[in-house]
Amino acid sequence: MKPTDISAPDYFHKVVDCQWACPAHTPVPEYIRLIAEGRYSDAYMINWKSNVFPGILGRTCDRPCEPACRRGRVEENPVAICRLKRVAADFKDDVKHRMPRPAAKNGKRIALVGGGPASLAVARDLAPLGYHCTVFESDPKAGGMMRSQIPKFRLPDSVIDEETDYVLNLGVEFKGGHRVDSLKKLLADNYDAIFVGSGAPRGRELDIPGRKEAAKNIHIGIEWLANVSFGHIDRIGKRVVVLGGGNTAMDCCRTARRLGGDDVKVIVRSGFEEMKASPWEKEDAMHEDIPILNFMVPVAFIHDKGKLTGITFQKVKAEYDAKGRRSLVPSGEPNETIECDDVLVAVGQENAFPWIERDCGIEFDKWGMPKVDPKTFVSTNAKVFFGGDAAFGPKNIIWAVSHGHDAALSIHKLISGEDINDRPLPEVHVTSQKMGIHEWSYDNDVSTDKRFKVPHRDKVVALKDIKAEVELGYDVKLALGEAHRCLNCDVQTVFSAPLCIECDACVDICPMDCITFTQNGEEDDLRQRLSAPSPHHDQALYVQDGLKTGRVMVKDEDVCLHCGLCAERCPTGAWDMQKYLIDMTHAGSTCQSKARSAA
Repeated sequence: MKPTDISAPDYFHKVVDCQWACPAHTPVPEYIRLIAEGRYSDAYMINWKSNVFPGILGRTCDRPCEPACRRGRVEENPVAICRLKRVAADFKDDVKHRMPRPAAKNGKRIALVGGGPASLAVARDLAPLGYHCTVFESDPKAGGMMRSQIPKFRLPDSVIDEETDYVLNLGVEFKGGHRVDSLKKLLADNYDAIFVGSGAPRGRELDIPGRKEAAKNIHIGIEWLANVSFGHIDRIGKRVVVLGGGNTAMDCCRTARRLGGDDVKVIVRSGFEEMKASPWEKEDAMHEDIPILNFMVPVAFIHDKGKLTGITFQKVKAEYDAKGRRSLVPSGEPNETIECDDVLVAVGQENAFPWIERDCGIEFDKWGMPKVDPKTFVSTNAKVFFGGDAAFGPKNIIWAVSHGHDAALSIHKLISGEDINDRPLPEVHVTSQKMGIHEWSYDNDVSTDKRFKVPHRDKVVALKDIKAEVELGYDVKLALGEAHRCLNCDVQTVFSAPLCIECDACVDICPMDCITFTQNGEEDDLRQRLSAPSPHHDQALYVQDGLKTGRVMVKDEDVCLHCGLCAERCPTGAWDMQKYLIDMTHAGSTCQSKARSAA
């Protein structure tokens, strides 16, 4: 194998698994160390720069970072990264003075359709550069589906108000209660660019017998949640069935429990493990005495003269073909009818663009989705960009924020007369953590530390008040304990071959057997000759040559815990621990213009 080019921006970025897995590439270990030091405001601002909504995401994120966490290599549960983000938001000081100041307007106008996370992320990046950003939102206040579809017992309005205001106070014009009904009209207003972040506003229907006849008591999940959020609905029947297995279904069933549903069931066509809902969302639902019934497909709504009385289900089972593809087939068991007073349909969301005329230069695919470049987020109309759920279908807030950053960069380059496909490299900072022969500026102790549980409000109390937040968040003591579980995987083991005397001291002391000195070879062969063979190519091998014996040093990045014992044991300083910090490129970043390989 060729020696590893550790100067490439993405090499160590990929090794920081949590940051790499985050769509917005938030520098997770950096802000967790700041929390451990009690520097909550600093931790908040690091989050704010990358993910814009730390307090919101600290309560609602899908947590793609946590399955990637290296703590999962040594024990069952990863670091509670998401809930530590909330700690930064909960315990920060007043940070208004740390926000960018509204810049003098540069004469360029940007229209943003929708007041959700994607549009606000675009405004957060462009407003400080002098762009006049106008946000059009059909609801009276900003937040989009963060406000309308996430229940208040998960996300209080006060948190949404605070974090959307940080963006709006950058000099952004907000037009609440203003629904855009024509893109052609918006284009005619001569905006320099238009960003569409209107979400996926339509819930999928379930067209089975009885749907029309019993329509009064059959509700589309996301519409029903919005009506609850805005106070239009405050009660539901005693017996409720929720159809669907995603996070919206979990929000529906927990909301129904608080509005009078004594007997609430979630019924899913797939198996429990295949449900799209996050594991913690399912746990929270079951903790509130909501059963989840699996492998049941609704076939008919049962009604008596238009009054819903129940749903009939076909029981199915999963079968897999030779390629591992799953299909659901009848189990042979008799159909089952479950009595209910109301049904909440949460079987998916769809995009709807009736307001975009088909003759304004935007092409749509066969599914009715706009054709959007996945790197630049531009449509087939060079002035119109899409992001969030409106671009590629329903995802999560953190994905919408990531799209917003990338779209803002594209808009800035477009208006600056630059090629929007030229994505600048991020800034990279690498600094040694050595303070003495065996002393480091970071905590490198690797021990078994069980995850600290997040305190919850008493169930009886929580179910009586739909606005009472269920998760109470970590206190300072719990936050400190959880922060110390981080393995500092952004502090990298960096090897210098000229200093190495090949004494194998690092090999002997490595607790994971991830360092090997051996003859070079092709990658597949080399992976089999490691101290701990690594047949998987998911993460790179760190390879360095130039040793006096002609051998190469190979380190398996996938299992390394960044404990620093190799650097402590090395008698010549051939190993060093160096903190890697990547500053992702946003609109207006001062950075190199040519991209080599950057996420």
